[in-house]
Parts: sequence; structure tokens; C-alpha cells
Amino acid sequence: MGEPREAFVEAQERLDRPGTRMLDRLRRAQADDGRIDAADLRRAADEQGWPVAAVNGSATYYADFSQARPGRRHVRVCEGTSCFVSGQGRHVASLERALGVRLGERAADGSVSLQAVRCLGYCYDSPAVLDGRLPAGGEILGGLFGDPLAARRRTRPGWVEPLKMRSTSIPYAAEVDPPVVLAGLVGGEDPWAVWPGVVTSGAPEAIMSEITASGLRGRGGAGFPVAKKWAATADEPGPRYVVGNGDEGDPGSYGDRLLMEHDPDRVLAGLALAAFTVGARRGLILVRSEYPAAADRLRTAAAQAREAGHLGERVHGSSVDFDVEIVVGAGSYVAGEETALLESLAGLRATVRARPPYPTSHGFLGRPTAVNNVETLAAVPWIVRHGGAAYARLGHPDEPGTKLVCLSQRFRRPGVYEVEFGVPLRHLVHDLGGGLREPYRLRALQVGGPLGGFLAPDQLDLPLLSKPLAEAGAALGHGSLVAVDATVPAAAILRHAWAFGAAESCGACTPCRVGARRGLELADQLQEPEHVTAALADHEPLLDVLDVASLCAFGRGLSCAVRSLLRVYADELHPPAPARAEGW
Repeated sequence: MGEPREAFVEAQERLDRPGTRMLDRLRRAQADDGRIDAADLRRAADEQGWPVAAVNGSATYYADFSQARPGRRHVRVCEGTSCFVSGQGRHVASLERALGVRLGERAADGSVSLQAVRCLGYCYDSPAVLDGRLPAGGEILGGLFGDPLAARRRTRPGWVEPLKMRSTSIPYAAEVDPPVVLAGLVGGEDPWAVWPGVVTSGAPEAIMSEITASGLRGRGGAGFPVAKKWAATADEPGPRYVVGNGDEGDPGSYGDRLLMEHDPDRVLAGLALAAFTVGARRGLILVRSEYPAAADRLRTAAAQAREAGHLGERVHGSSVDFDVEIVVGAGSYVAGEETALLESLAGLRATVRARPPYPTSHGFLGRPTAVNNVETLAAVPWIVRHGGAAYARLGHPDEPGTKLVCLSQRFRRPGVYEVEFGVPLRHLVHDLGGGLREPYRLRALQVGGPLGGFLAPDQLDLPLLSKPLAEAGAALGHGSLVAVDATVPAAAILRHAWAFGAAESCGACTPCRVGARRGLELADQLQEPEHVTAALADHEPLLDVLDVASLCAFGRGLSCAVRSLLRVYADELHPPAPARAEGW
């Protein structure tokens, strides 16, 4: 017997009803009357051939469907780390006053609703909101400082003055010559340049050889060798799939958003080259719903690529058939983990699957699938054009190549920088970022997102390499650097870390689901002086449980981040011993 397969997913393949339609089906139902009711669940189940319970599982899991009845204007406010640091959450209260509605609620007249999300990819100009209407998306706006919305005017019931913020483009620069991932944005290099020759006269083995020589590893956080993943997928019997992971959910990261919005062809070309190498005829890219512009631009780029002959049947007159579908997520941080992402593509709850089996043998619809994140795919066209050896000469012997690093709003020069592996963090913080804006002083540096870790200012001589960072108690992750200034209390940033874990755990395993909530309770106890010592002591056994018993890297990463935070803020969190009275 073969490996067991998920029953609903197997049914989708057999009935030719791919689950990528389920999330869109639920979005349409929500758009009709602002909610997903029992009748909607039954209709969706009948259309897809699913049990109603399976449809209800998806409808009750995702954040986009959790707002019972979104208002005609639906505002999503970011509570990511950069936005939190920018005003310690005061921007949320500011929006509540301006819109006349509480977080998670809808105005009585249905005019507006307000929902919290964990990142909008606007960390360079935070705090930020996504102002629009579900399911259409909206416009991301940033720069909400102080209380610019307090002076709202109502000229008729339900009308609110437009949010007084700004929409700015993402700043970026290449600090490597030649640029690789930013080759199109900085160097004007055509991402499709090698594709016609590859499909008409190239060989998959030649592409695989260049990727192997390059030493390219996954840029989504896990750092797995790309060539090994592709080889494992190619060795399995078909049909095979390639999947682009555009669910960039780490607060502090927005490099993937830059690529998807401003150089989508590079992402598509990288996915096409991956498909040619592993023998896949179909590709999918999952884009988080918090990035509506990214999804639109990828769809437009895919349509233009079909017109140019890059996608479709018999590409450029060859025997190669390949096309791409753009799928929009529904609000789940854990969907960025590759097995959870595949569940989301299938229309199911984005919960993590136990491994083995791995996606390379049991991926989308139970078939062999190579999953790579957007930044990884964007490096592939350059490597194929210039050679794996040229790429391997960049970076560090332990980690060749380049990395996109994102700097948050507190820096003088925030933005996306393409750098070589091995550069000191001090170079990123002071030379590229310009240090912190006046009058702020760096207290801690969050590296790699909420599951990465915190470093103290005296650790900035560490290189941008996975092993030294791990030894220092942090993880490279997606490559974001969020500056936490000295005005943010230790207890506040600790509670913020636990709140993220409690809100975004997929709930598949008890240690993570219950442990994150328990951590949030302990963080709240730090507000009471008589409970500080006990609350800090109770952290250690809790973090041990998350380390050893979590199903996936979410629980282990959360434990790592909290441990590093407790270390960096030890002098502030631990109360001083009471002074001893002299004499009697």
C-alpha cells in the first residue's frame, strides 16, 4: 500500500474539483450579505463534494472570515512588531476613536468595521492600515503617527472622513554588484531572457547542475538546499507541481511584497524554470490576502506572459506545457509553513501536517510538489543566466549568495537591501539603516521576525549567517530587522511576543496552542509587582515544553524568541532584591 492521503484532497483530484476554489467560494458568500451562514456552507459543500463539516472548518479557521459581518468599509489595522514599536499600540485606539467602532466589531449602521491583522508589509512606514472592502482588498496606507484621525467629521450617518495617511512606495537598494534578486529593479535585467532557449533546447539536468553549483538555499526561513528539494520532487512519479510561497507573514518582512508588486515576472520566470527542472506542468502561487496589489500584479503579469508565449501549451513552440494560477489566502500566519500552505491551497484549514511524508512526495493534491518562497524563485533566473559558480562566489563560503534584508520604520533609512551573506549586522544597522531616528536609542534588535529572536546592541558585530545567529539565540528567518527603541518597556514587548503566538498558532498541537495562551497569561502577570518573580520563573518550564513537544517550528521558534527576549531584557524584567536593613 502507498502512503495514506487526505480523504478530501484525494476526492478533489478524483472529481476534478481543485480546492483552490474553496476560499474564493467562501469569499463570494461573505461578499453577498456580509456573512457566511449555514446555507452558504451547504451550497459550497454540494458544489465541491465535501462534507459540510470540512467547509465549516475552513470558514471558521481563517481571519478573513472571522469578522461575522464586515462593514461596507472594512479597515484592517496592523499589529505587527514595527507597528507596535512605532506607538506601542496607540494607533489602534486612534482608529477606534476616528471610525467610531471597536476592534473586531462593526458599526450598528453597517458603515464600517475594524479588524486586527499581524502584518501588512508596510514596516518601513508604520503604523499601517488596509482600507477597503472585503473581498476586493483595498489600499495599504502608512504613517499613522500621533492621532491624525481624531478630528473626524460626519456630514451624514455612516460617513467617515478618509484616513489621513500616506501611500508610499517601498524603498530598496542593492548593496551587491551585480544585483541578483533585485536584478530587474536595479539592473534592468529581463527575467524571461533565458526561458525561450531553455524550453526549446535546454535540459532539466543542466538547470539542476547550475542550481546545485550555486548552493542556493530557501530564503523563507528554513534554508533547505533548493537543488535537493527539486531533485527529490523530480524523482517521484508524476504529475508534479511547483508552488510559490507568497504568504510573507513575518512582521518586519516586506521583501516578497516588493518583488511580487514591482517585479512579478521574475517570480513567474523562477517558478517556470523550477517547473521545467522537476517536470511539472502546473504551478501555483499563494499570495496572502493582506497583499491585494501583489495578487493583482501577479495575475496581470501571468496574463501578459501567456500573450508573450512564456506560459500555456507548447511554450515557445516546444513540447513544454506550463501555466500558473494565482491563489489568494484568507488570513493565516501559519499558512506560510509549506505543509500548511498546501492545505490552504486545497481549501482546507491551514494547519501543519506531520512529516514524513514530505511535500516532495505528498504535496498539492497528494502529488509531488516543490515549494519555494518568492525570494528564492526570484534568484533562479539570474543563476540560470550567469551560472551557479558566479552566484556561489557571492556571499560567504558557509552560505553563498545574497539575501534581502528589510529594515523597519525606526531606522533613518528603512527599506529593502540586497546584501551578501556574512556582512556584520552593524553594517546593516548603522551604514545602511543610518542608525535610529532621533531621539530614539536602540534597546534591542529583532532578527528574523516573531519566531527569530532578539539581540542586544552589543551583539551587532555578529555576521548575517545562520549558524552564528543561532548560537547567539536568534534565527535568520526571512531576513527582517526590527529596531526596538528604549521607550518600549520590556513587559510590553514580551506581552506582544506572546500575543502573536496566541493569535497565530494553528492549534494543531496542544503544546503550542495552550502554551502560547499560558505565556500570554504570564506576561499579563508581569504588570502586578507581587507576581513578577513567579511569572518569570514559570516561563522556563513552559518554554521547555514548547521546545520539545511542538509539532512544527512555530512553537519552537516562539520559544527561541521569548528566551532571547528574556535574556536581552533581563536587567529590566527581574526586580531588584530588597535592600537589607542595617542593625536591628
